[in-house]
Amino acid sequence: MSASQALQDYFREADSWDADKAAALRRSAVVAWRVAAAGWVCAIAGAAAIVALTPLKRVEPFVMRVDNTTGIVDVVPIYAGGAAPEEAVTRYFLSHYITVCERFNFATAESDYDECGAFHSAQRNQAWYAQWTASNPASPLNVYKDGSVVRAQVTAVSFFTRSSGLSDLAQVRYLKAVRHTGGADETFSHWVATVQYAYGVPAKDPKTRRWNPLGFKVLDFRAEPEVSIEAASGKDSRHE
Repeated sequence: MSASQALQDYFREADSWDADKAAALRRSAVVAWRVAAAGWVCAIAGAAAIVALTPLKRVEPFVMRVDNTTGIVDVVPIYAGGAAPEEAVTRYFLSHYITVCERFNFATAESDYDECGAFHSAQRNQAWYAQWTASNPASPLNVYKDGSVVRAQVTAVSFFTRSSGLSDLAQVRYLKAVRHTGGADETFSHWVATVQYAYGVPAKDPKTRRWNPLGFKVLDFRAEPEVSIEAASGKDSRHE
């Protein structure tokens, strides 16, 4: 083999080696880009999954209860407003509402006003504001501005069922006692209120939830003085 032939063979082998090296680099680059693309796809998919799951993440407080006799520990269930509470619970809320919202004491008037608002629907709250605003002559702020104190005491709660089967009406009888400034005696009057109520989702506001943890709502409230049987009989006898 001549020297020129050997030199040509050497150059061909060198070119082949360079070509193989370049092809290997290209294959490595393609693989690297594919791996990077797969990584980006996985990252984007993971971020999308986190964003989709974010609304489902929330902190749920719970109360642990320990039985004093057996020592068994369980979690107190949280009422979410989805089932109708027992009648005794509704009776309590109605009695509490009347006791707080029909009384008046200047020292607790602001707190009572806010607490009653926690039991109102939006429409009932508008009527409540109109009743208490200082521009209303019949507002308790004007009627009892002399320092009189009014207390309310529930005497009976009755429930009614509509013809459709819906039970959302109650009739509450209560006593109002007014003690004027400087006086020791109270003036009594009997009242009857017709209340339309419902249960909704409990409020998220801690203050409102403290007053009304079960989402009890007063939709409509109508109160009027109750005429006693003796008074009605007396009027009839005089008329005759």
